[in-house]
Amino acid sequence: QVQLVESGGGLVQAGGSLRLSCAASGISFVIKAMGWGRRAPGKQLQSVATITSGDTTNYGDSVKGRFTISRDNTKNTLYLQMNSLKPEDTAVYYCYADVGNYNTRLWGQGTQVAVSS
Repeated sequence: QVQLVESGGGLVQAGGSLRLSCAASGISFVIKAMGWGRRAPGKQLQSVATITSGDTTNYGDSVKGRFTISRDNTKNTLYLQMNSLKPEDTAVYYCYADVGNYNTRLWGQGTQVAVSS
């Protein structure tokens, strides 16, 4: 069964840090780009960070300099290190993986991050 499972979310005070993980399993195709998106209450899904199979990274303007995306291909695991968290970072965070020749995008179920002021 193909699945992406996020973990590491929680409640943290402003200025704190969290590290999200996303473990991919059951994927028989090559995993290409991976990334994180987030959806705050009442808002659209926002791209947070992406990383290619060659480890090229890209970040949304609101998280540049605070968040770091990385991946461990030997473990099929994606990470998001989030530092200097702000209340506006509060959202459900989803990981995704683009797989196969057609770059099919698979999504995880999401993990809640709440930042208190």
